[in-house]
Amino acid sequence: MASKNNLKTGVLSPLETIGQSIANVAPTATPALIISQVYGLSGNGTWLAYLIATVAAALVAANINQFARHSASPGSLYSYTARVLPSFCSISSAWSLVIAYICTATALAGGLTSYANVFFAAVGWPTIHPAILVILAVGAAGTLAYRDVTFSARLMLTFEVIAIAIILAILGCTLYGHGFTVDSGQMKLQGVTGGNLQLGLVLAIFSFVGFESAASLGSEASNPLQNIPRAIMVSAVCAGVFFTLCAYVEILGFRGESQPLSQSNAPLNVLALKASLPILGVLIDISAIISFFSCILACLTAAARILFDMGRRGDAHPSFGDAHHSNCTPHRAVFFATVCALVPALILALRGVPGFESNGWLGTLATFGFLVAYILTCIAAPLYLRERGELTLWAIILSGMAVAVMLVAFAGSLYPAPPFPYSWLPYIFAVLLTAGMASSFAVRSRSARVAVCETL
Repeated sequence: MASKNNLKTGVLSPLETIGQSIANVAPTATPALIISQVYGLSGNGTWLAYLIATVAAALVAANINQFARHSASPGSLYSYTARVLPSFCSISSAWSLVIAYICTATALAGGLTSYANVFFAAVGWPTIHPAILVILAVGAAGTLAYRDVTFSARLMLTFEVIAIAIILAILGCTLYGHGFTVDSGQMKLQGVTGGNLQLGLVLAIFSFVGFESAASLGSEASNPLQNIPRAIMVSAVCAGVFFTLCAYVEILGFRGESQPLSQSNAPLNVLALKASLPILGVLIDISAIISFFSCILACLTAAARILFDMGRRGDAHPSFGDAHHSNCTPHRAVFFATVCALVPALILALRGVPGFESNGWLGTLATFGFLVAYILTCIAAPLYLRERGELTLWAIILSGMAVAVMLVAFAGSLYPAPPFPYSWLPYIFAVLLTAGMASSFAVRSRSARVAVCETL
């Protein structure tokens, strides 16, 4: 059944709605890649950094849900901020999210190519040129997002459940091998200082970005005013519990290893070999590929729906506001998002940039977009409640705490100045954001001129 905006209505179950946010977080990427990097900064305090990051994500989720409990729209955080903030801020939020989702899709395409060729080599198959893998992965994700949101959501949820189950099996074998003993070094935070805990916290927060993407399913989720807020909060909290557990077990599992966790590019494979279950190492490569593909699909789905809402509100080209007559998907917006994700990923692959490097570059670029959108939404939340006559002191405190945490994360990304090319990324994001906003104001200006001409 199509809604008044020509998207399907109420076709996604509560689990499928949660699957959109879980897929966008890409939970496999954190234990497979990011935890080892956080450990290099925070050492035995890595689990605590993730615990604090979980609280931060829950604070942002609580502010987003101030809107999600009362309003459902494909525009996600853009439509929320548009209710109470000036158009400059709402358009900034919209383009920040679009840039963030598209850059995340591009970043995960790089990670997918790396893990795919690691898997091919492990099973004795010939490797495939990364450019071909990029075309296949992004093209397939774009096709699924174009055709059917219901099938896409079920596929993402299934993929992520499989990936998480394999990781939990590795963690369980690791705990069993250590006799379920308590790691006193981690519990006592040996060698941990406030400074290195803060550095690790910034990177840990990056693991959560995208948990809010269920908000883009405002038209398609069943009982959206109940299921979307639940999906946002459950995704943030469950991801945090999972990441904290992974951090603790990975550090425990690497005790006594000649290569420290901070220098391992495949920590889960190492744990699988220690458990005398090398097949799990191969399976974790498969699960990483699955998780990366699911995240690409989730990002294209979310970005397209924000562009769709922008097109219908007059903040983007009107063609983005069209829905396919039979698929009931924002097909033109999906096509645009897919091309924008594919082109840079293909260029980087053709230039021989390793997948993990492109993943780091584009992932960091995406983070700026998420942080801007989160900050603006948290600022808007108490203003929205005041408009409804529901503002409380607790809501103001929640907003202030969430904004403070996000600002700390933003500042930690800028200072001290990171090495090239990371030092250029804030400026690249600023250029992309400016270009997007300029296009929106150009569309508004053209619409205003047309309206004036029609009245003459």
